[in-house]
Amino acid sequence: MMLRPTTLATLLAALMISACSKDAAQTTDKPAADATAAIAEGGVVNAKAAPVDPALVTVPPGFGAELKVSPAGQSAVADTLRVAGKVDFDAQRVTRIGATVTGRVIDIQAHLGQSVKVGDTLATINSTELSAAQLTYLKARAQADLQARSVERARQLFAADVIGKAELQRRESELAIASAEQRGAADQLRVLGMSSAAINRLGSSGSINSVTSVASTMAGVVVERPVAQGQVVQPADALFVVADLSRVWVTAEVPEQQAALVKAGQAVDIEVPALGTRLTGKLIYVADTVNPETRTIAVRSVVDNASRQLKPAMLATMLIQAAPVERVVVPSQAVVRDGDADNVFVEVGAQQFRLTPVRLGPDMDGRRAVLSGLKADQRILVSGAFHLNNERKRKELE
Repeated sequence: MMLRPTTLATLLAALMISACSKDAAQTTDKPAADATAAIAEGGVVNAKAAPVDPALVTVPPGFGAELKVSPAGQSAVADTLRVAGKVDFDAQRVTRIGATVTGRVIDIQAHLGQSVKVGDTLATINSTELSAAQLTYLKARAQADLQARSVERARQLFAADVIGKAELQRRESELAIASAEQRGAADQLRVLGMSSAAINRLGSSGSINSVTSVASTMAGVVVERPVAQGQVVQPADALFVVADLSRVWVTAEVPEQQAALVKAGQAVDIEVPALGTRLTGKLIYVADTVNPETRTIAVRSVVDNASRQLKPAMLATMLIQAAPVERVVVPSQAVVRDGDADNVFVEVGAQQFRLTPVRLGPDMDGRRAVLSGLKADQRILVSGAFHLNNERKRKELE
């Protein structure tokens, strides 16, 4: 049977249209099938996954550690300022002793660490300056005695009308000058260290002694002796340093920002690492000016040292407490150290916590004051924080 040309063309066109319709149907159904499969697997088509908060942690079922939650709360807290200091001499109980004349040291009786009393001889000096001053005194004393006898004779002669009034007055004037010279020479000997009794003995005996002693002017301990036997010394030289160590100072430098925390008369605690003990002292001085170079204020406390355990120049730490103020506080065991910051776990839901950074004060008997980052009514994890933080890190790594 033969088909007409028009009928054949119509049949070919119908076959082509049918093939195109199948291809279109297959192309349209494939993405729909893929979408259905993705939904079945729990995914979302053309949607990004929600970001995970690394600070948020949920307590998993069967968590081994015991967790305890409670409000942060408030308490009266006294800020404690810790400043570095050192032990020093009590300036009112230390003296520098030198020679009163220029001379050569011929003997030393006191040594480092030796206890001395007032008047004890520390060293002996031979001084030509002293002998010259004694000779000058003896001459002035002799001249004054001579003028005194001359005036006595002149008064007798004037009474007998042998000499006139002018001669008597001249001799009395010479006596006044000689007496003044004698007093000046005696004062010079006192400046050189001779006592009044020693000067009177010198005048009576007329014996010059060029040897003098260096005596202690206070009771205490010889802590410095920068002199050697045979050394030539002068009055400006300090030969011995004697200190009473039964009481010492502890000095420190307080930053000017904490100046309001310190005042004279305030009790302070002092830690001395070398002794491993904590002492109690009292602030006796707070500077009225700020050191412009270090921006600090000098403070000073006094400490009893009857046992002499505290040695000048020992390092110390001064702990100064301010008046108590109400602050948010957290237990020290609730603090999690992460990186270089302090954190606590704040409850945000049932069995859900957020690691929250906070700024804390120093530890005070198992508590730490919160300076910022937490409110008193927020509930925090006070027990098990370390274990929960390990769980958070494990989840973060996964």
